[in-house]
Amino acid sequence: MNWYLEVLKKYAVFSGRARRKEYWMFLLFSVLIAIGIGIIEGIIGSPGIIGLLYSFAVLIPSLAVSVRRLHDTDRSGWWLLVAFVPFIGGLVLLVFMLLDSTPGQNSFGANPKEGFA
Repeated sequence: MNWYLEVLKKYAVFSGRARRKEYWMFLLFSVLIAIGIGIIEGIIGSPGIIGLLYSFAVLIPSLAVSVRRLHDTDRSGWWLLVAFVPFIGGLVLLVFMLLDSTPGQNSFGANPKEGFA
């Protein structure tokens, strides 16, 4: 849960780098929370307003951590736009998100893995 909260603390920070773990743990917790909200709204018969509000609340942090993750692989955040290319775009972006960090310093800052096992 700490990884999720760390991303929220950096709500609109698009500079710097984000480790794979930070990105994927944020994504995991976001999906789990969204599923939980969906289940609760289904039980109470809500039209989905809470889920929509949650989606809007995490939109900026999701974009920010995605840009920082791309920075960690020494790619510009503009690569997020490749997701709009039909069929292949999402796959290319997935591969970028799965790649390991660029070792040492890159054009976006120091490696966030340094000092960690």
